[in-house]
Amino acid sequence: MTGSVDTTGATRVPEQVIVRLRPHARRVFMPNLLLPVIVGAASWGAFTVDELWQVFAVLAAAVGLILLFWAVPMVRWLNTRYTLTTRRLIIQRGILARHRHEMLHSRGYDVAVRQAGLQLLFRSGDVLVNTGLDRPVMLRDVPSARLVQQALSDLMEASTSSVAAQRRRDAAEPPTGSLRRDRES
Repeated sequence: MTGSVDTTGATRVPEQVIVRLRPHARRVFMPNLLLPVIVGAASWGAFTVDELWQVFAVLAAAVGLILLFWAVPMVRWLNTRYTLTTRRLIIQRGILARHRHEMLHSRGYDVAVRQAGLQLLFRSGDVLVNTGLDRPVMLRDVPSARLVQQALSDLMEASTSSVAAQRRRDAAEPPTGSLRRDRES
């Protein structure tokens, strides 16, 4: 497919996905480290108690801890996605209620990176995208944050330049139609 034709007659290139991201994987390091600790402690506890109800209490506590400290962080991490395409930035979040936010590069925005603590060591960071309309949108703990910032800036500049070039071409064309005929008569 060579591309679609928009209302101005110009051929548009199809949208392409540049990168799909999740928050940095170290966000699930501690939950994955806690899982065998909880299972080991629950196993030890279940074999050291005497009564059957105590075994069930230990196992129920272990299941609760696994759900709270392993399953919830893992599902939250798996359900947070950032997709950067040639035309827009798509942010998807949510476990029970999905939230999807799209920002077109042609609209223009400011991009900033904030890094602190371990983010500096792992070269990850929070990418803040400010559209000027609402509060800034934050891509939390993105791997290669500086590279993401540069890609967003380049895509926004390229998209804005093509839109601006089209507007300049449209403005340079002489007006046609009934206005010109009305002025001559």
